[in-house]
Amino acid sequence: MRKCEHRTTGAVRAVKILKKDSLDKEEIDRFMHEIDILRKLDHPNILRLYEFYQDQKRYYLVTELCSGGELFDEITNRAHFEEADAAKIIQQVLMAVRYCHERNIVHRDLKPENILLDSKKNSNRVKVIDFGTSEEIEPGMKLTQQYGTAYYIAPEVLSSAYNEKCDIWSIGVILYILLSGKPPFDGKDDKEIIKKVRIGQYDMNIHEF
Repeated sequence: MRKCEHRTTGAVRAVKILKKDSLDKEEIDRFMHEIDILRKLDHPNILRLYEFYQDQKRYYLVTELCSGGELFDEITNRAHFEEADAAKIIQQVLMAVRYCHERNIVHRDLKPENILLDSKKNSNRVKVIDFGTSEEIEPGMKLTQQYGTAYYIAPEVLSSAYNEKCDIWSIGVILYILLSGKPPFDGKDDKEIIKKVRIGQYDMNIHEF
């Protein structure tokens, strides 16, 4: 990721550069799909794509610049969030996801690593990123592909019959982590975590911060 400046307006942007020869056909197809999705989105809590270019060797994505880093790193630094701060973050994520769902777009990989802080000075303003596994869905349609990250994946995704509500489950897990500093479903590996997700048992009485 690099920083750039618009020659006319002086606006500072971020540029993500990808080498074409580092991507296989499936990755390129998914990448182009993500670009198509991002072009349809314009919301204050979703990372905005301004321009997309390519030459013979590289792809260039020009987006707004978020200098605050990932929410994941902020969780690590703080250990846990106060309720008021957690509420501000989750409200913004919910607004972004509602905006997507109203346009029949499912994110499918919501997690702290895919939420950026706007800046170091304003760590409670966030942007949702990474629509690489997102999908457009028709009302009443069920998705079957198992995308997502073990800690945050909804049990219906594991059953290969789900809709946009899988994103709401992921947001609930993020909120739990913000308040407690640890995931509701944990384990030594993905297999153990997913087993606990299927059972759906978790403890709300957490005293160790």
